[in-house]
Amino acid sequence: MMWRWWRWGATALLVMALPASAGMLSGAAIPATAAIESRYGAIGLARVQQWQALITRLRGRPVAAQLAGVNDFFNRLDFVDDLDIWRVEDYWATPIEFLGIGRGDCEEFALAKYLTLRELGVPDDQMRLHYVKYVPYDQFHMVLSWAASPQQMPVILDNIDKRIAPAVSRRDLIPIYSFNGSSLWTSTASGEEAPAGGANRLSRWENWQVRVRDGVMRSP
Repeated sequence: MMWRWWRWGATALLVMALPASAGMLSGAAIPATAAIESRYGAIGLARVQQWQALITRLRGRPVAAQLAGVNDFFNRLDFVDDLDIWRVEDYWATPIEFLGIGRGDCEEFALAKYLTLRELGVPDDQMRLHYVKYVPYDQFHMVLSWAASPQQMPVILDNIDKRIAPAVSRRDLIPIYSFNGSSLWTSTASGEEAPAGGANRLSRWENWQVRVRDGVMRSP
């Protein structure tokens, strides 16, 4: 089947669950340096500080440079299953938690890239978090996509295939649903995406946003 999941189409946006104009971290409770070091040690703190330096360095740069910089930065971390880290089937760690322990599942990579790009000013409606089936491993996976407009071919930011590639080239991914700060879409049998309401229907997404805003820090 020719999957056309990259064809977003022009859909009406719902009420935003996240601010579209301001960086997501602007209203978040960023834990103090001492608290981060106490929880994750000097190495964990260093990773968080490198992330903050990355944001400073990429702010105001062209979007292509921001995508590449953010993708490369997070893809240096270790890809480890949630069961091996948190002893639960599925836990969406915040970027602070992800950087603090230095490893995470696919959701951590995609969510951290999304939040960082939002902080850099990339509009929410240019990005989607995609829940997909990764065909080679026959397992569920999450990636981030970006497109300047609904008419443009999105590119995929992934932690397995680390290159930033056009979605049309990713025949190894079968779409299931996607979301951003405002909306939710499900993939149809024909490969198109159909609006499915607001992203606030996803409880893990809502919980993750609250923990980001509150500066929650867990450790395994």
